[in-house]
Amino acid sequence: MKLAELAKELQISTGSFIKFIQDFDLELAECLTTNFQVKKDFEKFARENISFLKKYEKDLDQNKSIEDIAENINQPKEKVAEIIANEKPQVFDNGLYKSTVSSFGIDNKLGGNYQFVYDYFGKKSTLTKQDFIGYRDLFFYLSRELEPFINKTPLTDWGIHKPVGIILYGPPGSGKIFWANKIAEITGYRFDEVKKYYYGTSFVDGNKTSFNDFLIQKMKEEKSLLFMEDFDTIMNQRTEEKSVSSCDEETKEIILHYIGHFEEENLLMVGSANSVADIDKEILAPGRFDVLIPIFPPNAQERVEMILLHITRHLSEDSLLMKILIKNNANKLPFWKDISSKMNVFSNTMIIDFTQSLKKRLRNMYLKHSSEDIKIDSKLLNSALRDASAKLTEEYLDQVAQFLRDVSVNNYDDFPHRIEKLKKELDHYKLVEIPRPSIGFSHNEEEKIKK
Repeated sequence: MKLAELAKELQISTGSFIKFIQDFDLELAECLTTNFQVKKDFEKFARENISFLKKYEKDLDQNKSIEDIAENINQPKEKVAEIIANEKPQVFDNGLYKSTVSSFGIDNKLGGNYQFVYDYFGKKSTLTKQDFIGYRDLFFYLSRELEPFINKTPLTDWGIHKPVGIILYGPPGSGKIFWANKIAEITGYRFDEVKKYYYGTSFVDGNKTSFNDFLIQKMKEEKSLLFMEDFDTIMNQRTEEKSVSSCDEETKEIILHYIGHFEEENLLMVGSANSVADIDKEILAPGRFDVLIPIFPPNAQERVEMILLHITRHLSEDSLLMKILIKNNANKLPFWKDISSKMNVFSNTMIIDFTQSLKKRLRNMYLKHSSEDIKIDSKLLNSALRDASAKLTEEYLDQVAQFLRDVSVNNYDDFPHRIEKLKKELDHYKLVEIPRPSIGFSHNEEEKIKK
């Protein structure tokens, strides 16, 4: 059963269900599949707790002040204000919070007893079996943008058409290809990557072919998702100060020529860009590539989970590395929190580099001493961290800064919490000038104090 079908049957909005999953920090893998099929445990919970879910939705729909929330959940006003300040929700001019704020969600964060919710989700999915780690906010945002693919109601009831062009933008190494594959899963389209040699004219098996031929062929196929890397370079806006290659300009013109037929031909094009700032405005026009999805570097908690995932991936329970991890309690999330806090603005690939470096160092130590009694201490962790930091260049930090400018313009209201957290992490790398000592001799009084 799809989430939309369950929501319609129980007369509870899908938006309310989605916010509930986020407020109560439920694992997506325990609630929904990628294409929004409801898991058995979640369906059982919803049916047996329909009265609570209706109360949750009613509260969510009400505009309320901090005082209203504090009185409703019997919690101190100061603590409620602190939670809301961290969440950065939307607020009306009169100071009342919009329906993005749930009194129940705040109460849960302040220690309210909602064990009856978690009793339905006792079997935690292991990290290796989860579709992805964290990023629930991004997943649900993406699903809203892809609603016409998930069910036909937006088209039949509202005339809202399926997007034909999507741009995934963010710093290098943050998983844009991963999310393009997720879009293919959600929409049920086949994932095809557009190779660089498809652009312009080339020879394949002795036959002359062009990007125009390639695109026409793909439009004939059933439900195809075309993924294009370097989208911001190919679709760059030409100006008097900046020229673009003739091959890229030709590719752009071909896409603009055919894009009006993409929907009827069941073709979806997804572009990967480091920045959307310099993309030709014609490309971003309504009905073209007008869906912009920001792909953030992982936050601190997501980094913890990613480290554990990649350090334990493909390991059997009796493997040498697993034995070493267990002896250090490094097979559990809390072990990695301290080192994760030092990985400000790290990309996914940097985290993988860290785990690979650490594995190699542990293996070398084992080969040297032939013993599993290896302590994973701060010296070892910091050495692997230095190796992974090789990609943390000035150019990369500039790309993160540009991403923050882009996402603040295009998607701030959708991801205020992530944006502010990422800003703080980037600020960690700003150089602070060290005060210079004064020139000249010390004053006599100062000399007396020293003595």
